[in-house]
Amino acid sequence: MAEAAPLIATPLAPIPAGGGAEWFAGAGGARLRAALFQPTARARGSVVVSPGRTEPIEKYFEVVGELQARGFAVLVHDWRGQGLSYRMLADRTLGHATGYRDFVDDHALLLQAFESRLPKPWMALGHSMGGCLVLLILAGGERRFSGAILSAPMLGLRLGAVPLPVGRGLAATMAAVGLGGSPAPRGEAVETFESNVLTHDRSRWERNQAQLAACPELALGPPTWGWLDFAFSAIAVLERGDGVMAIDIPITVASAGEDGVVDNLAQRRVTARVRGTRFVTVDGAYHEILQETDPIRADFWRRFDDLAARAAP
Repeated sequence: MAEAAPLIATPLAPIPAGGGAEWFAGAGGARLRAALFQPTARARGSVVVSPGRTEPIEKYFEVVGELQARGFAVLVHDWRGQGLSYRMLADRTLGHATGYRDFVDDHALLLQAFESRLPKPWMALGHSMGGCLVLLILAGGERRFSGAILSAPMLGLRLGAVPLPVGRGLAATMAAVGLGGSPAPRGEAVETFESNVLTHDRSRWERNQAQLAACPELALGPPTWGWLDFAFSAIAVLERGDGVMAIDIPITVASAGEDGVVDNLAQRRVTARVRGTRFVTVDGAYHEILQETDPIRADFWRRFDDLAARAAP
């Protein structure tokens, strides 16, 4: 029997009804957290939600409810290195990774652990880093999903004034010489709503900050050089590998119109290699489309509903 795991409730983000969290074993036996929620009515199918870097399960409670209302069972998970899942460094505030293979294997073990409880058909919803990894998993041969929607997927990084070749080279070098666990340079240390580049919605930004205040262990700080090396390596596979050209399910890529975190031109370039992908721009959105204002989120949900009508009618 699976061991129950905690979920953190706050007044603005109560735990959705119809489910709970549990621990499962990822690659190498890593202790990882996932949460499954069933719809209140007959299930139409299941959606596996894969968050972006820094994002814990709790940040998606609102999304869980919206998917449940559409008749879906919802599985959300904490990637290794964030949320309450296993973290690789003694300093748990650093966002670290050692390549993409463990992430891919963790996802396969997640599906194995929950497969019997996920009504078919399955859809994937991945945001940012999660969107990159979902596409990588599909390119690697995962064929159990009938459709996928990628929110502002991390298919290219913005490095500010640092040229991309320089950033890639530095990350690879630091990882190769054993300094991958060191933090990469970062900008402003204390983020305010006014300085954030993730959402225009103050109430959702404050809700997410309240979750971190309620459970500081959910928080994650800057990425390491190892994480950057992982990101560049994963993106390179999608840019150059043949696997993406074998994907044969409907995919919608929702690009944030005002994204300052990932590269929208790179999104177009990579997803153009995936047969039948619909690329849409969510006008006015900062990077975290699903944490945005109601009108922006409504645009995303229209795109989701259109995809679901084809993938999970």
